[in-house]
Amino acid sequence: MKEQRWWATAILIGAVIGLVCLPLGAIGTRLGVWGFQLGLGLVAIGAALGALALLTGFIALIVTFAKRLTGERATIAVALILSAVVVGVVGSQAVKGRGVPAIHDITTDTADPPQFNRVVALRGPDSNPLTYDAKTLPALQAEAYPDVQSLVTDESPGEIFSRARGVLDRMGLELVNVDGDAGVIEATDTTFWFGFKDDVVVRVRQADGGGSIVDIRSVSRVGVSDLGVNAGRIRAVLQELR
Repeated sequence: MKEQRWWATAILIGAVIGLVCLPLGAIGTRLGVWGFQLGLGLVAIGAALGALALLTGFIALIVTFAKRLTGERATIAVALILSAVVVGVVGSQAVKGRGVPAIHDITTDTADPPQFNRVVALRGPDSNPLTYDAKTLPALQAEAYPDVQSLVTDESPGEIFSRARGVLDRMGLELVNVDGDAGVIEATDTTFWFGFKDDVVVRVRQADGGGSIVDIRSVSRVGVSDLGVNAGRIRAVLQELR
């Protein structure tokens, strides 16, 4: 009886630590306490503890019923709930990551992607390069995000430029450069948990025969895969502009 009670407590402690590791890794990264590598490492540790607690929790629950140990069931049940949350949160991100290519530079115009100007100085020496990989990225993007295309509209460049600025502002992006003469808007988006920064540039040009062509590029400062975030951001902006 005593051994089972210790086992149940240990499983609960593992589940609690696993759950705490998720926000701890993210918040510590956002506050600059440690780098994103350590933050992601804490999330990985939390996921491993959560999975272990979930597995051993199910085994322990079966044992309590087999041996009629009622005192440990509540503790194990709580551990199962907490570990299921951990596995569910991390698992959903892992599934999302498997469904998209490991890229972080998305644009509506792969032949002539919009270029960044003032954002460059903000990215820092350890950020991903802004040089567009024209050999690899277009094919990967076309397969994963075929709907991410330039927006052609009957609106004048001035009108659509003004609306684009309003859209980025409403989405909570920090506007870095608003150049109406060049038809370029640069902005930075910061993720809620980790504080990861993605840079966005919107380019508005006069279309042949009238109207405008709007192109958007969204690039993550760190990491390899963006889990589809950049493409999702571009889709949201295009939807608002339509």
